[in-house]
Amino acid sequence: MSYLSKIALNPRRRAAVSLLSSPHRLHAAILAGLAVQPVTERVLWRLESSTSHRSEVLVLTESRPSWAHLVDDAGWPGADGGEPLIADYTPLLERIARGREFGFRLTANPVQSVPRPTRPSEQQAARLKEGADNGSRARGFRVAHRTVAQQLDWLLKRSERHGFAIPDATATPPGPGLHTPGAEEPELTPGPAVAVVSRDILRFTKHKDGPRVTLSTATYEGRLRVTDPNALRSALLGGIGPAKGYGQGLLTLAPLRTAEEAGHG
Repeated sequence: MSYLSKIALNPRRRAAVSLLSSPHRLHAAILAGLAVQPVTERVLWRLESSTSHRSEVLVLTESRPSWAHLVDDAGWPGADGGEPLIADYTPLLERIARGREFGFRLTANPVQSVPRPTRPSEQQAARLKEGADNGSRARGFRVAHRTVAQQLDWLLKRSERHGFAIPDATATPPGPGLHTPGAEEPELTPGPAVAVVSRDILRFTKHKDGPRVTLSTATYEGRLRVTDPNALRSALLGGIGPAKGYGQGLLTLAPLRTAEEAGHG
């Protein structure tokens, strides 16, 4: 069984500021919510800062967690809206069927593997030097995709293996009075129904005097169609892409409203 949790954090509390500034610390605090230690199960999470006064953490776990420590230290203990939400994930997994469409959201670390970085970091330069000194060939280096086009292409290339396709967005022709009579009819090419809605570069250290970790992240929102239910379930439970311990890779789905529901909306 799996559980999806939502925990509200108060950015005005000192403990919350510390957690929100470091994916490493926040990951450790999340693992502390599981009773069986050391944690061996897959844990996925995503930080969502809705406003400057409230941040929310989504967490997917295999066992039922307790978030009392996060609420007491960094949330709103006892306040309306301060209690964490914990939901059984099974009903959503059972709704996944071939051909069904969902809205989705994903924050990921889009990277590629290259034999030699153009601008190697201190750690990458040390690896290259070590390989040159002992005559061995260094394994590939993970390098972040920087542009929106590259980040979109990264997701589109991985969709099939993860059991979904991203259909084309709906193209809406010009409304009455907006199309010039006699003008050539424009070709509507909307492209895939997905967009990068935010991007960020995270910089933090695992330990006080340790090397700095840099992650380039992209948050995607869009619409997907299920092509392989089992592969999509695996992606939901196992995540997409690297850096999962730092809040990357959690794919979440939302049922789409039907045309009839929208008409009554």
